[in-house]
Amino acid sequence: MKLSVLLFAGVAERIGQSNIELNIDHAATVNELKEYLAEAYPEASTLIRSSLIAINMDYAPGHVVINEGDEVALIPPVSGGEDHTHSSDSIQQTHSSDDGLYSIGYAPLSIEETSAKVITANHGATLTFIGTTREMTGDRRTVHLEYEAYIPMALSTMKKIGDEIIEKWPGTRCAISHRLGKVDIAETSVVIAVSSPHRNDAYEASRYAIERLKQIVPIWKKEIWEDGSEWKGHQTGPWDPEK
Repeated sequence: MKLSVLLFAGVAERIGQSNIELNIDHAATVNELKEYLAEAYPEASTLIRSSLIAINMDYAPGHVVINEGDEVALIPPVSGGEDHTHSSDSIQQTHSSDDGLYSIGYAPLSIEETSAKVITANHGATLTFIGTTREMTGDRRTVHLEYEAYIPMALSTMKKIGDEIIEKWPGTRCAISHRLGKVDIAETSVVIAVSSPHRNDAYEASRYAIERLKQIVPIWKKEIWEDGSEWKGHQTGPWDPEK
């Protein structure tokens, strides 16, 4: 069975490539694939074993069998520090969901544009959350951030968040825009806009959106400090792919 595995963030850095081509003589489960990769790439074994596997852009539990032709991605929640940096901010394309409510790309974000997507005549409350790069974390100074994402899955999981919000707060509308590549101090990395007929729902849905984004959306940030760097996953544990 021929299998292609996509790699991201610190795993890709440690292995030195963003894609692995495999020939496996039998169908493998998610856990078997992770163990195979950990043994094949000992320099990244700890990260590989702590990562999740996505199959066709859905998180897959360990017992699931991988089939030939599946799109397989290794999703590290958090990865170790590296001394070198890499930026893809020369790529300017912005990717959007079919309905236009969710987008991700390398261009600077427009707060007004994202907010305008949720403003309607029948909603009396619109709340916009803006995430920016913080310079100081304790006594450590950040120079800038670099963001990387599994773009198609990031869009599908952002849309999933919007669908969950509609289910929990009927009538609410949500839009999310996230930036990739280099993001300097005080620049915007994420904009979440929520509108609803009443303000309480808007406040609750906005908080839900940012917390859920941190849990399930495959986006990683690399903190570049004066004395080094470290990849950090958006995701906060415990991370359950079946939720």
